[in-house]
Amino acid sequence: MAGKANSKLKTLVLADILREKTDEEHPMSAAELCQELGDYNIDAERKSIYSDIDVLRDYGLDVINTTYPKKGYFLGDRDFELAEIRLLVDAVESAGFISENKTRALTAKVEKVCSRWQRDRLHKQVYVEECRKTGNEQVYYIIDALSEAISKGCKVRISYQKRRIVADEKARNESRIYTVSPYALIWSDDHYYLVCNNQNYDNFMHVRVERIRKVEMLEDEKIRPCSEFSSFKEGFDCAAYLAQNMFNGYTGEPETIQLRCDNELIQAVTDRFGEDVVIFEADEDTFSVIVTAAVSDGLVDWILQFGSKMLVLSPETLQTDLLSKIASTAEAYQTLLADR
Repeated sequence: MAGKANSKLKTLVLADILREKTDEEHPMSAAELCQELGDYNIDAERKSIYSDIDVLRDYGLDVINTTYPKKGYFLGDRDFELAEIRLLVDAVESAGFISENKTRALTAKVEKVCSRWQRDRLHKQVYVEECRKTGNEQVYYIIDALSEAISKGCKVRISYQKRRIVADEKARNESRIYTVSPYALIWSDDHYYLVCNNQNYDNFMHVRVERIRKVEMLEDEKIRPCSEFSSFKEGFDCAAYLAQNMFNGYTGEPETIQLRCDNELIQAVTDRFGEDVVIFEADEDTFSVIVTAAVSDGLVDWILQFGSKMLVLSPETLQTDLLSKIASTAEAYQTLLADR
């Protein structure tokens, strides 16, 4: 009786078997498919397999009949190509804001669209540089709550945790409560940020999502229009904001900047600012470029990593910021050496 009852599920289970255990290199014959169905306590004959496969094809599954490397059936076109799965798994495993437990669970879910043979091959080919993972296991729920608040246009009250160092004490976590207007969730420079406005200030604030421990949506308090304190008069524009107002996680006012760079830095510049940057002067050794970027500590640090190979021609205020950072760093090292 069990076999007859389970036979109602036969076509569905057959689809799962084809998805999980077959691919172009591992087809299964009708007899093998019958045997697999038997493991699920489902009686099947080879002739019925042919009609079931016709039903699956009518439903839209790309079940292919092949004679190589042996005669049989396999599931061809899938929702995701193996290369696409590789990119998704790579992104999940390298994302520091996803905990180790959530990483394993999410990776396993993503890999379910592959056959078991493809999963084995995937594990042998994916190499992700080790990164420090957050210990915040609530990050999924926090992202969901923030997304809902953004969709409804409501303020949120968040508990935000930061490391704090106090003299003669060990570093410790300290939580603070903020009421903010959320506008967007963005992934930038390997971090996930909430772009928001603290009701006590007239600027955008960046909050690292993995440092948020609790979210309370304030449904009776609508978000503050960003037109009150920014150039976005028609609402928040995420693409424009990323292009102009954020650099390495720091906010700042966008300015037109002219740089002179050694030719070897052309890839670094286009990777950072895009292929359409304006290069208006070049010689055998250097080129000049005009970009728009948020002037901030993030921009200063990015420029300084290239040393004398990248120089700011304008604006003068940015030159002054760079010189100040260089002078303070030199002074700190001079003091360190003098104390030895």
